[in-house]
Amino acid sequence: MPRETQTAKAARVRKIIAGLKSAYPNAHCELNHSNPLELLIATILSAQCTDKRVNQVTATLFKKYRTARDYLQVSPAELEQDIKTTGFFRNKARSIQACCRTLVEKFGAEVPRTMEELLQLGGVGRKTANVVLGNAFNLNYGIVVDTHVARLSLRLGLSRERDAEKIEQDLMRLVPQPQWTLFSHWLIWHGRRRCFARNPDCAGCEIRELCPRMGVPDKSKTAAAP
Repeated sequence: MPRETQTAKAARVRKIIAGLKSAYPNAHCELNHSNPLELLIATILSAQCTDKRVNQVTATLFKKYRTARDYLQVSPAELEQDIKTTGFFRNKARSIQACCRTLVEKFGAEVPRTMEELLQLGGVGRKTANVVLGNAFNLNYGIVVDTHVARLSLRLGLSRERDAEKIEQDLMRLVPQPQWTLFSHWLIWHGRRRCFARNPDCAGCEIRELCPRMGVPDKSKTAAAP
């Protein structure tokens, strides 16, 4: 297919947004939380783990640990045991305690509201910071690029990049800033419910006319092959 101009791609993105907004009007962050600290901890735990599993763990965890200081009052081994089923629990426990230590020492035990400050916290990269800023504080500093967003950005022909931060930069040039947080939710929901990594439901896809299906095998050609 001919290379799409940036203007044409931005126009197509607006149509994609309209289609996804219609398909998923209630799209939201699926990590259960009631305050910024809980969302921060849940996001750290979500690395290489499903939101469903994280929510099962945090249902108990957030009753035991209510403040940043609470996470520093236990041994690493105890915290590891509390989060074990999320996987990579030793690294995650280390990150959580490093994060909470900085919160206490630098930010009065409160979760900061800027990208620069959040990136000072242990275990917090740009993706985690974007999750917290967008969903806890309603601040659109950037676009969350998880595995679903990265995969769909390629499939939809919105970015040719493989690096998450480069994908994010491509998307930020295409998506209106007020919709940055929601755009990641729409792509994540679509990736979980329709545009699967294997065998995407293209026939039932709400935005199929807007998708070049980059990297998706043509089943008709496969079926016709001897």
